[in-house]
Amino acid sequence: MEQFHIFGKLVQRTARSIGVGVVPDTKTDGSPRVREIVFGDTPDFRLYHNGFILRRRIQFVDGFPYGDPEIVFKFRDPSLQRATATDVRPDIAGRYQIKFKIQAMPLNERIGGYRTLYSHNCQFGASQLDEPDRAAMSTLARVFPALARLKHSKDERIRFVNEGIVEELLVPLGRLDFGKGFVAKSDVSLWRTRGEHKPIVGEYAFQVKFDSRADVPVKTEKLVKKFFVRLQRDVEGWISLGTTKTGLVYRLNGHAIARHE
Repeated sequence: MEQFHIFGKLVQRTARSIGVGVVPDTKTDGSPRVREIVFGDTPDFRLYHNGFILRRRIQFVDGFPYGDPEIVFKFRDPSLQRATATDVRPDIAGRYQIKFKIQAMPLNERIGGYRTLYSHNCQFGASQLDEPDRAAMSTLARVFPALARLKHSKDERIRFVNEGIVEELLVPLGRLDFGKGFVAKSDVSLWRTRGEHKPIVGEYAFQVKFDSRADVPVKTEKLVKKFFVRLQRDVEGWISLGTTKTGLVYRLNGHAIARHE
């Protein structure tokens, strides 16, 4: 926990140095939130190789599962056109939510810049999916029509990626005020293997929500980018270039897989 808070202080120092407001999170006691995460894919990682990510998240409170497990299905790509054109809506009778995200990440080869990934996401509670065999690829292709072209046979099934169960510890770090009403929540998280508690990766993230790109003032956008680049330089020793959380899970157990993200 000490390392979480040390990093949080570094983030606040960088923010204040360039005029970004820091708003403490009064709704948390600083204890980590715990979630269990598993990824599903074919044995040859067909979903991942084609830009799709399928995962299930379960929240834990006081050591016990809490609430409805969440299914997340997304298509992620560096092309805005391909991401927007990919329909991730599920064919289910229940409720679901669609989100579109622009994700800025450090460059693969050096500190001090950023690259962009576009993510078209679908989220819903597992109770909204009335399917008896959720591990069958035929079921997934029916529920998520975008996957239909990836189905090879009626008998194939998906499984947990690398048979891994990820335990996520997440600590909110308050909010960052970029002005003009654009306030971002920020947090730091640690992914580790469940059982062995072997660390996989840590991540710092902040998120600004807006309805349209045109709603974001130029000055605000420049400040967001400046903060992102400056923070990289201020915490350079903490950064592992060319990695993502999902990519590292796919590389567990020594699997060699081409970097998609």
